[in-house]
Amino acid sequence: MKRSTTTIRLAAVAAASALVLAACGSSDSEGSSDETKAAPAAAKGDGTLTIGTLLPQTGSLAFLGPPEFAGVDLAIKDINAAGGVNGKDVVGVKADSGDTDSGIAPAETDKLLKAGADVIVGAASSGVSKTVVDKIMSAGVVMYSPANTSTDFDNGDFSKPDLYFRTAPSDILQGAVLANLLIEDGRQNVAILARQDAYGETLAKEISKNLKNAGSTVAANVLYSEKTGPGDSQITEVADSKPDAVVLVAFEETTTIVPKLIQAGVGPKNVPTYFVDGNTANYGKGDAATLPDGTLEGTKGTIPGAEAAQDFKDRLATVNPDLKDYSYSAESYDATVTSALAAIVAGDDSGAAIAKALPSVTEGGEKCDSFEACAALLKDDPKADIDYDGVSGPIELGKTGSPTAASIGIYQYDSKNKIKPVKYIAGKI
Repeated sequence: MKRSTTTIRLAAVAAASALVLAACGSSDSEGSSDETKAAPAAAKGDGTLTIGTLLPQTGSLAFLGPPEFAGVDLAIKDINAAGGVNGKDVVGVKADSGDTDSGIAPAETDKLLKAGADVIVGAASSGVSKTVVDKIMSAGVVMYSPANTSTDFDNGDFSKPDLYFRTAPSDILQGAVLANLLIEDGRQNVAILARQDAYGETLAKEISKNLKNAGSTVAANVLYSEKTGPGDSQITEVADSKPDAVVLVAFEETTTIVPKLIQAGVGPKNVPTYFVDGNTANYGKGDAATLPDGTLEGTKGTIPGAEAAQDFKDRLATVNPDLKDYSYSAESYDATVTSALAAIVAGDDSGAAIAKALPSVTEGGEKCDSFEACAALLKDDPKADIDYDGVSGPIELGKTGSPTAASIGIYQYDSKNKIKPVKYIAGKI
């Protein structure tokens, strides 16, 4: 394994020679639901910081739920062990985001708001977040996603008022880094098979754009229904393009798509295959979704965030001893810690106060890498300017609530369909 660090600018993303930083996450649908317009009365700071979690316990991204919940739970445990926030322990309340098909997020959000959540960590899916973001912000509560990567959250009215934040960077960057990986691997005739939703379409577009700018050919760019998966004609279109690489932008339907690609002669053993964060998960025996041993050997994928260090994994085991996947655990942990630090800086646990202070605790001040260390600086000097760098890497929240610095990992599958990190790239956007 090797780690490389570089500084990049978004304007340079399309350059074939540039090392780029990627972001991952998931987005299931476009637009906001009308039912998000009716919001409860605004939450008020009551002296106790309450962290709500709106994360997937069910649905197409349920595999992301355990590490995300564990990240929040561990953060709350660490915060309270270090003295809590403004003299009181942090309280956690949980809800199931489901997915856009189940449509349970609005009702689950109401439960969190009724419980007095000041910050809601979630959702994982950008599509789900769009169905509740208006409801949450209208209630005066911070929405802080560890995994949203839709480009829409840096545009429009999602951050008006400025109550929306995320620790995962935009899908534009994942498309760039994946294209760069394909170029580095010498792929010149790439077929893309992607979900026809906001997540899949954005990634397919960005991967395609960056490949073309680098002089590679996009042999096929095939979108399939998120509800039914690709049909025979779509699989045939990929196979007939005679690709030298296949990029699959998918969620849990990966386990049904890969056998179809194998049958068509363009499976991972025949053509180098690449995944994204939506489907870069373990598919071995005992995992939530499985494929026969050896099916994915050599396949590569991308997941944002720095490598989960062993000591962090060990600490996560204290809140979930059965945890096997660590995707977005660090981003969830850091979202919780930075919220707590912002509440200390503001001297107020209300959503509005936390939102105002959040960017300042993530950039430009004295470096500290844990809640305990940062809180100690603030105890010594309540006006101290701190810069928290967390377990997910540098965060540095920008004016739209998105990180302007982050890390991405490139992973590869072994003979047991388990992912192992190959390289990490960190940089500034």
